[in-house]
Amino acid sequence: MNNLAFSDKFVFVIYFVIVASYGYWVYQRKKKAVTDTHDFFLAEGSLTWWAIGASLIASNISAEQFIGMSGEGFFVGVSIAAYEWLAAIALIIIAVWFIPIYLKNKIYTMPQFLKTRYNETVALIMAIFWLFLYVFVNFTSILYLGALAINGLLGGGYLHIVMIVLMAMALLITLGGMKVIGFTDVIQVAVLIIGGFATVYMALQIVDHRINGAADGSAITGFKTLLAQAPEHFKMMLPKPDNNDMSAAGQLARDKYLVLPGIAMYFAGQWIVQLNYWGCNQYITQRALGAKLETARKGLLFAAFIKLFMPVIVMLPGIAAYVLYQHGQLPGFSGAKDGAYSAILAFLPAGLKGLAIAALTAAIVASLAGKANSISTIFTLDVYKKYIKKDADEKKMVITGRLTVIVSMIIALMFTWKDLLGIGGEGGFTFIQKYTGFISPGVFAMFILGFFWKRTTGTAALVGMILGFLLAIFFNNYAVGLFGHETIMYSAYLNKAGVYEIPFLINMGWSFILTVITMICISLGGPKVNPNAFEIDSAMFKVKPSTIVLIVIILMLLSALYIKFW
Repeated sequence: MNNLAFSDKFVFVIYFVIVASYGYWVYQRKKKAVTDTHDFFLAEGSLTWWAIGASLIASNISAEQFIGMSGEGFFVGVSIAAYEWLAAIALIIIAVWFIPIYLKNKIYTMPQFLKTRYNETVALIMAIFWLFLYVFVNFTSILYLGALAINGLLGGGYLHIVMIVLMAMALLITLGGMKVIGFTDVIQVAVLIIGGFATVYMALQIVDHRINGAADGSAITGFKTLLAQAPEHFKMMLPKPDNNDMSAAGQLARDKYLVLPGIAMYFAGQWIVQLNYWGCNQYITQRALGAKLETARKGLLFAAFIKLFMPVIVMLPGIAAYVLYQHGQLPGFSGAKDGAYSAILAFLPAGLKGLAIAALTAAIVASLAGKANSISTIFTLDVYKKYIKKDADEKKMVITGRLTVIVSMIIALMFTWKDLLGIGGEGGFTFIQKYTGFISPGVFAMFILGFFWKRTTGTAALVGMILGFLLAIFFNNYAVGLFGHETIMYSAYLNKAGVYEIPFLINMGWSFILTVITMICISLGGPKVNPNAFEIDSAMFKVKPSTIVLIVIILMLLSALYIKFW
């Protein structure tokens, strides 16, 4: 704590008091959450469009972005922004086509969707899958990366204390239910955006001061310096690397391409990542499932608009760190990409550093709380109520939900305490995307065919779920050994260990395509219309003129960004 001035500590305490007080006020106003499961898990009907949009962003933007994506900005540059910018398009698709189906069929959880559309077996298996994914991949990585960053800013030696404090803060918010999470997320988003932009502004000033020698650094000049000093970091499309180039530069190009395989990823895994995450993910869709259609749509589009600006906050500090590091201006920084954001924050003046830590804490706590609520919702509604205690009343279910939150947090702490999962070695952002990608192809195949093809059968869904997982493992671990590193389906590249590896986004693309083909073939052997198929009519997907205007504005801004950085 010696690294922080009194003003830093004061700003952080003010942030904590405001969030805690507001959350308690919301909780006191809506005490029926103690006994009403829909209110506790979904905040049914009470979240406004701006609260939904803010909660989506607060839950999405976490240590994964601040630390992980900033680290990828240090490593690979602006091309990592594809994850943020394509999310805007995914949110538009979900707002127009996915949400109407969920709301019309009164879907509250993703396993419930699978049970309604397919059968209980599919729903139960996926509920277990999701619980393991949320606890052992998402929960642990958010906690580890966040604690690592804040510990660095405090001067080191506080890692485990920080972990416990972050979990305690998240616990306080989560126990109040989805309503408290949703409305406190509005404050969290405000803090992370204000703190994030302030950090970027100062980082660019530091670049101008340190690199150009300007007495009073200019943010605009600092940005121009980044463009001049690291032009390769401002290209969205990475060139295909050469496996025969054994130089350090050649290996670096391959390492980057394995994470972001150029234009190929836009025809493969990126869309599976985006649509599965934003449209088939309890953690995210939960925010909109309790609202009316127009409210949910406005909330999703509000989130899409904010998404366009998030790379500025989470990516530019990483590029600034890269340029400073190349000029020897980051003493004590090892060059490990996940340390880039903390290295930049160390330059911030007193007071602003406290605001930046508050922004980072806001992002971490909001994501931990949202993830905990999703774990609680899936376990309570889709496992406990259906298979353990079918006669549980409302109050008993809410108590179970809260106990689930506590247990999941303890498990995450145990696995994060000494980084048993190796999150630090993989790089946080890549760790999450890669291991989530093992189940994403099969899950998204089940959902997209379940939405829009009435013939899809429960048997096909069960096979697709398992096959998607197995194919992802096959392409990741065995395909190169069996078929070689250069085939009509993929190109594999030598990684740092000297082993040929297929970019994981390409793996996801082929896993999804083969799973869909298999599911279609199986379903053709069933009835022409599955009895569980949803009724869909064109009126469900009609949007108001004001909504169309907002969609067009988002698409125009996105097009301008891609034209600029292509």
